[in-house]
Amino acid sequence: MDAVAETDDNSRGPAVPIVPAVPYADPLGDPFLRTRFALPAKPDTFLRRQRLVDHLDQALRTPLTLIDGAAGAGKTLLAADWAGGLRPPVAWLTVEVGDRRPGVFWAYVLQALRACGASASDRIGTPADATEVDQKLLAALAAELNDRGRPVVLVLDEFERVTAPEIAEQLEFVLRHAGQGLRLVLVTRTEPLLPLHRYRAAGELTEIRTAELAFTPEEAVALLELHGLSLPVQAAGALVDRTRGWAAGLRLSALAARESADPELYLKEFEADHSTVADFLLAEVLKGQPEETQDLLLRVSVLDRFCPDLADALTLRSDAGPLLAGLHRDNAFVEHLGHSWYQLHPLFGEILRAHLRERLPGVEPELHRRAARWMRRSGFLPETLAHGAAAGDWEFTAGALVDDLAIGQLFNGLRSGDLTQLFSRMGPEARSPATDLVRAAYDLSRCDLDRGLPRLRRAREHLADDAPHLAAAQLSCALLEALAARLTGCPPRAESAAVSAAELRREVPAQLLDKHPEIPALLLTHLGSARLWAGRFEDARAALTTVVGTPGAAATVLPREESMGHLALIDYLNGWPGRAERKALAAVSETERVGMSQSSGSGIERLVLAAVAVDRHELDRAQALLDEAAVPSGARDPVPSAGRALATARLLLARGRARAAVEAADPAVSAAVASPWAASHEALIASAAHLAEGRPDEAAEVLQGVSGDQPACVVEAAAIQLAAGRPETAVDLLDSIHTQGGTGPAVTVRAALVRAQAAERAGDTATARRLVAQALLDARRERLRRPFLDAGAWIRPLLATAPLDELAGGWLTPGPPRRGEQPVPGTPPSPLVAVELSGRECDVLGRLAGMMSTEEIAADLYVSVNTVKTHLKSVYRKLAVNRRSDAVRRARDLGLL
Repeated sequence: MDAVAETDDNSRGPAVPIVPAVPYADPLGDPFLRTRFALPAKPDTFLRRQRLVDHLDQALRTPLTLIDGAAGAGKTLLAADWAGGLRPPVAWLTVEVGDRRPGVFWAYVLQALRACGASASDRIGTPADATEVDQKLLAALAAELNDRGRPVVLVLDEFERVTAPEIAEQLEFVLRHAGQGLRLVLVTRTEPLLPLHRYRAAGELTEIRTAELAFTPEEAVALLELHGLSLPVQAAGALVDRTRGWAAGLRLSALAARESADPELYLKEFEADHSTVADFLLAEVLKGQPEETQDLLLRVSVLDRFCPDLADALTLRSDAGPLLAGLHRDNAFVEHLGHSWYQLHPLFGEILRAHLRERLPGVEPELHRRAARWMRRSGFLPETLAHGAAAGDWEFTAGALVDDLAIGQLFNGLRSGDLTQLFSRMGPEARSPATDLVRAAYDLSRCDLDRGLPRLRRAREHLADDAPHLAAAQLSCALLEALAARLTGCPPRAESAAVSAAELRREVPAQLLDKHPEIPALLLTHLGSARLWAGRFEDARAALTTVVGTPGAAATVLPREESMGHLALIDYLNGWPGRAERKALAAVSETERVGMSQSSGSGIERLVLAAVAVDRHELDRAQALLDEAAVPSGARDPVPSAGRALATARLLLARGRARAAVEAADPAVSAAVASPWAASHEALIASAAHLAEGRPDEAAEVLQGVSGDQPACVVEAAAIQLAAGRPETAVDLLDSIHTQGGTGPAVTVRAALVRAQAAERAGDTATARRLVAQALLDARRERLRRPFLDAGAWIRPLLATAPLDELAGGWLTPGPPRRGEQPVPGTPPSPLVAVELSGRECDVLGRLAGMMSTEEIAADLYVSVNTVKTHLKSVYRKLAVNRRSDAVRRARDLGLL
């Protein structure tokens, strides 16, 4: 770790207020809360402790600073006072519970940097998935910070709310690679999951811990004087001993003592043990307030944030404004967030809720109910749902979700996890059209058709009675109908749902539709998937292409990714592996660009990439992609299930496991309509297995189930007929194909090889050579190796002759030895298919040739030693060697080095 040079760019100067930039949407689609970027205001009774400020100035010379102490230790005000005296850029972010999700956390960090003027450029992007963040985004951020001429001071307050280990790893990555461009200050109650020992050993960590944050007797005297109390140093020392210098305890004691007839006696006689001091002090403060203020504090304790109007709604009074302003001025643990919003100190809020349950038992649900209705009128849907659920008012909560047309958020990857968890608590006693609809959506989002379909039917029946008034609910119902049609493999039902949705959209307010672009995107994705299942490729392409062209809002990332994956599958089934790969990679890139988890969608794009890898004889890559492809969300979805069955079965066949391939070829889904391409590919796998096991008659019989309108399947059927000894039948099958330019090289290459083998058997070697040459030309562009391996032994002599050996050399076969080189004794014979290493395997192999050790390679590539060992095992396996020296020699023989 490089030492960070001290600069004067962040020298202390006049406080500069942080003015937030134009707000952007966070990954959940909500506007950023600008108050989270503002330095907390210092109360009138704030005491600057110069010893701590001087120590904190060391943060300008170290990459990482840690202010670690218990709740109420004075960490936040210390950091805010210090940061307010620095020259910009200084970014402040108050972390919240929702920031436990990486996407939300990094979206707010980027916005904090923009808010302080250290603008993060557009090329960095913004996470769109609350639960994930792309590594490329973090690398771009680190690179931009490293290029700055003046470092940014980034203060993350209440960092203990970040509990996800991946966020700590990501933060450490950015800090390490930002170089001198970043000074990170963490204000936290708990030790962060960062490698502090490394920073400490390198002298690159500034630490202020609980012991240093504790007030000294002299400081306690000064603090009490600010509260209007005079206490000798000796008496203050006793108070410090009893409270262990806890800042909140001292302040609360001062507030309580001011109301006592003998403050000094009160402070002297006050006693509390370690576990009850906070409860006792807060209870004393609460009792010292007027009755109406106590009532206000108890009732707003159910809220994460509140404004005077909301507080009035809970108290059924109209005096919250002046009371809250007074509490804030008195530093009575009511913090001002700006724009008339407040929050309680977390510890104070917890204790107030406990008092609420004791003093006003049973009132808490009603308070949540009032808060939910106020939030709904004010347009705060997430908080509406949270308070409605806390109140147990599920009819209201489900109605709010449906009326806002937000039911699509259960499926678009933004709020899916939060909403699913929230509505999982809804009991069977809640009965309304909205609750039926939400239950159906909840079940269908989990592919639970046994529960979801009956509930959807019941919701549809109830909504039919209120047709003129529930356009948003009926449109939501149409969306679920389309999803149900997709999951049950029923294209007619999907078409009907799409027609209904088009009519209903004319009845829904335009502003509501504009607010939820995910609705039409999800509808067309479901429709396109159903059409694809039915083999209507061009109709499916029309619907899916419309979704792909949807503007790049975060709400439509998941349907865009799924649509691109389905389009990739169509290209693959039509024999265009290159096009399929490009679309599949674009789908992967779409989700990675916004940091969305690959498990959010069906994973169909990785299944397509796996199938393409099999065609290219990249079997290890194919297996890795199959392992990566998401399973749960596509488990009952026919198209991804058939795609997984196809790719898995082909991989098993390529590895010689015919029986396992037959078992894997069954998608294991029940569908209302049979899929011609899925059935044809299943039949082809079974036929190939029969042929591999020496049963040509059974192989030919199975081929009767192959659909004639699937050119790719017909060509494979012809290849099997030829292998079964029926060349005339094979050629007749090929002649029956009418491609009309719609099929690609994966079809034409196999067709050419079938005709070439038939010609070779008939003694027409010239025709066979011409057809093989054409197949090589078409296959080389796509790196299609599998058709030549499947062709059998007859093709090897042809490939060894000129000019076919030149067409095959380097990508299909290793090619002729280099001039002047002699074969190494004991070297394995060259394979038919050229060895191909991944990019990372090439990186490891190159360093291996440079005589680097495993540990040195790991350090050079910024990966773990175990990762290097895994790559080495793969290289050894592909090169058919067991030692380093043999691997390097073999790689040179094959021209890989």
